[in-house]
Amino acid sequence: MKAVLMAGGSGTRLRPLTCDIPKPMVPILNKPIAEHIINLLKLHGITDIIITLYYLPHVIQNYFGDGHEFGVNITYAVEEKMPLGTAGCVKAIESLLDDTFIVVSGDALTDMDLSAAIKSHKEKGAVASILLKRVPNPLEFGVVITDDDGRIRRFLEKPSMSEVFSDTINTGTYILEPEVLKLLPADQEVDFSKDLFPQLLERNDPMFGLIGEGYWEDVGNLQSYRQAHYDILEEKLKIEMPFTRHEGNIWVGEGTIISPSANLTGPLVIGHNCQIGPGVTMTPGTVIGDNVIVCEGSSLKRPVIWNNVYIGEDTALRGCVIGKNTSVKRGANILEGAIIANECVVGEHANIRPNVKVWPNKVIESGATLTSSLIWGANAQRGLFGATGVEGLVNIEITPEYAVKLGASYGATLPLGSSVTVSRDATPASRMINRGLISGLLSVGINVHNLESTSIPIARYQVPELNARGGVHIRLSADSENEVIMEFLDGKGLSISKAEEKKIESNFFKEDFRRVGLMDIGNISFPARVMEHYSNGFLKALDAENIRKLRPKIVIDYANSFSNVMLPSMLGRLGAETVVLNAHMASSPPTPRQREELREQLANIVTALKATFGIQIDDNAERVYLVDTRGRIISNSQLLVLMVKLMTLLKPGCKIAVPVSAPSIIEEVAKGGGCEIIRTKVNSRALMEAARQDGVEMAGNLDGKFIFPQLHPGFDAMITTGKITEALAASGQTLVELVDALPEFHHLHEAVTCPWEQKGTVMRVLVEQNKHGKTEMIDGVKVFSDGGWALVLPDPVDPVVHLYADATSAMQADQLIEDYAGMIRKLTDREEVLV
Repeated sequence: MKAVLMAGGSGTRLRPLTCDIPKPMVPILNKPIAEHIINLLKLHGITDIIITLYYLPHVIQNYFGDGHEFGVNITYAVEEKMPLGTAGCVKAIESLLDDTFIVVSGDALTDMDLSAAIKSHKEKGAVASILLKRVPNPLEFGVVITDDDGRIRRFLEKPSMSEVFSDTINTGTYILEPEVLKLLPADQEVDFSKDLFPQLLERNDPMFGLIGEGYWEDVGNLQSYRQAHYDILEEKLKIEMPFTRHEGNIWVGEGTIISPSANLTGPLVIGHNCQIGPGVTMTPGTVIGDNVIVCEGSSLKRPVIWNNVYIGEDTALRGCVIGKNTSVKRGANILEGAIIANECVVGEHANIRPNVKVWPNKVIESGATLTSSLIWGANAQRGLFGATGVEGLVNIEITPEYAVKLGASYGATLPLGSSVTVSRDATPASRMINRGLISGLLSVGINVHNLESTSIPIARYQVPELNARGGVHIRLSADSENEVIMEFLDGKGLSISKAEEKKIESNFFKEDFRRVGLMDIGNISFPARVMEHYSNGFLKALDAENIRKLRPKIVIDYANSFSNVMLPSMLGRLGAETVVLNAHMASSPPTPRQREELREQLANIVTALKATFGIQIDDNAERVYLVDTRGRIISNSQLLVLMVKLMTLLKPGCKIAVPVSAPSIIEEVAKGGGCEIIRTKVNSRALMEAARQDGVEMAGNLDGKFIFPQLHPGFDAMITTGKITEALAASGQTLVELVDALPEFHHLHEAVTCPWEQKGTVMRVLVEQNKHGKTEMIDGVKVFSDGGWALVLPDPVDPVVHLYADATSAMQADQLIEDYAGMIRKLTDREEVLV
């Protein structure tokens, strides 16, 4: 017997899930509905299947092929000119049907006994048999009434309430004799229920209804789609479950890794090759597709998640559906009935309200609250570059293919035959992306100096040393273990300018880059003595004699983030005794909380050893955290003020660059040593450019990052450690004494959510409200009042506005933050959301 599987429907009531796939390809328990139907047909010995197609036919053809992989033989019939209706598409293949055949709908889930129905059809000598099902609400279906022998006496397609005369409905599964097709016109849109069955009733042909036992669900809308999953988990129907069943009715696929601290309550399904992180909570009814990552602390209550989805840390999913290849970033909330279609990105801390639908390929901004469906608009990525370079989720947003394209886009901005450096941290993820990037550079005729595994300060130092036109350094983010950052450098070792970023972005999005011939493909070299060259420059930038007199004891914590530890040996050559902690590379980068715990450990060890100071080196050797002999961990704002004080002792009369957001007390501290403060924009590039000015000895920001341009014009935790040591030696004071002597100041920072489209309004109103007062607009708007100031600074990457307050008292600083945060929320008419 042959089967006709009607799979031409577009599934408009399942939108947005069916925008880019036909309805029969919507997955139920990680398999398309059509595959479940084919498995049912095969179970009943029906292996010769004709699939009728209309909407996106190639999707089904590519998935099933000739059916050999699924144990059946499949033939396709495509309605190319127009949809022919349920009966018209079968009429079109009349020549292929020469015996009793069965017609099944491509959007219903069932385990009814087809063999028994076929047997009954033949025993009764029927020309048509309809499988029937009793349901509580028949309004959405064709209602059928039969006599005691099962012969159909009345039929009505989708009746109104006043027309309901039975609870027995048409399931869309028919057993037919080929002669009934002669009653239908060719090449016209005709339907079984409206056009064929009424004729058979009128002719009094033998047409029977067979009430099927078992499960049946028309997956015709989003509610029934979710319900079908829940019914499977509650074992209301028999269906193939290609997973291992564990205690508590938890089905798990092959290759899936579940953290021991995850809290799972069945029944639920986790597909193949998934990763479930620590502290993840899943409740009954949760369905997770294949190749899904669920990160630490996330809470999943009855969501249906398709394949290849990323769920970030501390997200909350509640009775929603998440389409394939979608990323849900950290802290997002998606509520009951919401649908996120394929290829979307939900930003950090975004909120998707109940029943909101998001169409494919949309980007929900970080911090946004979506209260209505998002259908139109491309919502494309604003640009490749973030605050520190190109960054994204490893193997999800930043893939090897992406890296190849990015490498070619960057290389195409440089002259043919130019050289660049490429370096990375020691993680496997960075190594993978590094190789893709190099391939892209070579393909456009750029030569690569491969520095391999090293830190970014060394990479910056090497760019001018090797006469390279620029460089790229690849590392995992210190703030998120799943994100990789690709930082681009110019020929001086500085972060590239915005204009250079735009050139790379233009090439990337337009795919406008050259392809060179065989003889012009770039070469790879591996420069020798890279560490030695940096070490020599490091030692030349310090007063070795004074440091040797101090004979300091320094505790260095590498926070399990580095494989190449060279600072202790360099300090040892200066007569320093070093104690090294956590100097091995962890299998995964430590989380911010773990780094904080390591700093507390560092503080205890510094106190116990009575060390000169302790230092934690973080963020690929750019950032420092300082601990004094008493075990006090110096805050970032206090550290910047302290470093200015140290420079007044080490280099009286010098220039020091700091961002406009830094505390005002810095000018007072600098004045005591005759030093000049240069205020810059907050971004890293501005600080690096200022550091290259004549007379500038140091530049620093509020993130624990400092530049000493005598070595190179980039952030460098190693030379920062050396300069702290040198300054202590020159001053003759202990770090404790210097910290205790710092003047009191009150400096706060908050970030307030603000939609992109409202940022301009916020800044305009702020300027208008303060046009008669004292303001400063180096970067953002700084408003002075009563001996203090508030800086309002839009974030260049995320939909937030940064507030900085500097005041003579803690109360005044708090009030400034509260006042300006309130103003922003009032203007944007949003709920309070602090990042």
